[in-house]
Amino acid sequence: MNPRFLAAAALFGVLLAVPLAPTSAAEREPYGIGLEGFPYPYPVQMLPLVNDGEQLRMAYMDVAPAKPNGRAVVLLHGRNFPSSYWAPVIKTLTDAGYRVVVPDQVGFGKSSKPQGNLHFDNLARNTVVLLDQLQIAKADIVAHSMGSMVGIRIARAYPDRVNHLLLTAPIGLEDYRLYVPPTPTEKILENEEKLTADGYRKQLETNYSLKLPPDQVTPFIDARFNIKGSAEYPRWLRAFVASAQLIYREPVVHEIPLVTQPTLFIMGADDHNAPGRPNAPEALRPKMGHNADLAKALAAQMPNARVEVIANTGHLVFLEAPAKYDELLLGFLASQ
Repeated sequence: MNPRFLAAAALFGVLLAVPLAPTSAAEREPYGIGLEGFPYPYPVQMLPLVNDGEQLRMAYMDVAPAKPNGRAVVLLHGRNFPSSYWAPVIKTLTDAGYRVVVPDQVGFGKSSKPQGNLHFDNLARNTVVLLDQLQIAKADIVAHSMGSMVGIRIARAYPDRVNHLLLTAPIGLEDYRLYVPPTPTEKILENEEKLTADGYRKQLETNYSLKLPPDQVTPFIDARFNIKGSAEYPRWLRAFVASAQLIYREPVVHEIPLVTQPTLFIMGADDHNAPGRPNAPEALRPKMGHNADLAKALAAQMPNARVEVIANTGHLVFLEAPAKYDELLLGFLASQ
């Protein structure tokens, strides 16, 4: 195994202790729709919230460093990943003295699955409510994939709460509505219901240009498919599909040039992820997902932004190139 994978695997701890998933869905031990049964690397707490009149709970990890430097970092996860996948980055940051707050956004991971639609304004507000609860006046935001769309909305709506903004393999760098026609929710539900664990693995490997060994991908398959054994799976699936519609219906690309905080894009050179591309007309598909180039074009319009592209990495750049990612992460957070 490549040595750079060994370092990341060692830091996964409990997460990578999850055994390889059985091939048959019937053999899978079911998780609850709050990922009950799926281990996280640090204790999980719950914050009560109300979104659009619905009582919800937001799960989060609050990890203290041994030697605090007085600063806090919020890690924002992507759509297809529980926040537990940040385990190596949590350790890097706490070792450097940062307090690390790692929420599961409402609709994801161990948080509540709401009945209605998801909105980036709500997710951003929920995150700021969490900071208020933890008495954190200002934080650095480090986000991945869809989490970057949340991070951008936080930086725009609550600029005085954000010190640095680091966007890791972000999506939302283009307006997918310009390429993909609207897709009915019921059609997405039908497609997701048909997906198998093997099909999902192939989907992740293809869409995200993964450079990880199979055993590091397996926890993500478990987090998605062991829920099928839950009696509440239909509610989980509808929330998951709502997140796909969220990405499509609420673009943030038009706001990115307006972000004033110091911003770093860390891109995987091989990451061409573009949500909804299979539903786009064939002639338009090649125009989507040029993410590193899109990041460079957007950074050039921003007052204080730069782009770093890591060669031979895909969408999970912080797990695929941990040493380089950590170097860029810590250097950026230490900058003024």
